[in-house]
Amino acid sequence: MPPAYIPSVRARRLARSLREYREAAGLTMAATAASFGWSTAKVGHIESCRNKASVEDVALMLGLYGVNSPASAELLALASEAERRNWWTDYVDLIDGPYIPLEDAASEIDGWAPQVIPGLLQTQDYAREIFTAAAPDHVDEVERWLKVRMLRQTLLTRAQDPPRVRVVLDEAVLERPIGGADVMRDQLYRLAADARRPNVTIQILPKAIGTHAGLEGGLIVLRFAEPADPDVGYHEGFHGATYLERPQQVARCNVAMERLRQDALTPQESAALIDAAAKR
Repeated sequence: MPPAYIPSVRARRLARSLREYREAAGLTMAATAASFGWSTAKVGHIESCRNKASVEDVALMLGLYGVNSPASAELLALASEAERRNWWTDYVDLIDGPYIPLEDAASEIDGWAPQVIPGLLQTQDYAREIFTAAAPDHVDEVERWLKVRMLRQTLLTRAQDPPRVRVVLDEAVLERPIGGADVMRDQLYRLAADARRPNVTIQILPKAIGTHAGLEGGLIVLRFAEPADPDVGYHEGFHGATYLERPQQVARCNVAMERLRQDALTPQESAALIDAAAKR
């Protein structure tokens, strides 16, 4: 079986636009499919990003919906760009869901991390411990997972439009000795170095804060430079990942993140706490 298709943000924007234009034209998925001799499932898969839409198919759909230039030209360009290979194409067998393409395209990444240091800020040894603990029966895949994680981190230092990253860490994360003293010390020094990057802000939520907005678990909010790409909330747990995309859901995520930042130490106070933890 071929690996799953992992849609980029461009592909998601295209799929959303095709659905909106179909609905504006007053056509059902079945009517669209019948016009081209397709199955209704094919139209549904294109609109839900389960399948990649070819430039030829997009052109047919836009013609049926009466979409004229420049909107048509823009969407055909999106369809062409969506077919471009990305670095994660070689790892689709390891990737479950669209998170990595979303993260790679985000202009802002806000995160609340109550258990471990976030993947974008992990050292390789720290990440290896987490992967091995989470999937002890798949140690043969750990090195490939590590490769994906290290490739993800390159967005922090890319020359063109690196995202702004704001992270709130629970203080307990600094004290949990993942991998032992040496691994943890290196990880804390790495965290301190990342906190000095101009596009990275790290704050620590003190243990003294009892009830707080992050008690339901970890949270990430992704924002995008293009107004056509709505914000996405993301939560990961034992039962898989949850994507929060409805406006009211994202608004709740943003409120929670703002309250966590208000309760946390300032970036300067947090940097001092990280330095002290690394030297213990």
